[in-house]
Amino acid sequence: MSGLGRWSLWIGLGLIVVTVLARVLDLIPVTVIAGILGLIAVGIAGYDWLYEATSRAELRRRAARVRRERELGR
Repeated sequence: MSGLGRWSLWIGLGLIVVTVLARVLDLIPVTVIAGILGLIAVGIAGYDWLYEATSRAELRRRAARVRRERELGR
């Protein structure tokens, strides 16, 4: 995960904690705003993780293809 993804994850988790605390205190506007921003931040982190995972998988596929071609003598 990139630096932006890690940053988004921690900010998102912090905002979700703020959301829960605001809900306990019946601060509905704060709950809604912090909840939406927290979900967006966690979504960005999830997208970043997925992007990095697919990039690594593509690199592994390329390396395996090159290995097979070298073994076949092409």
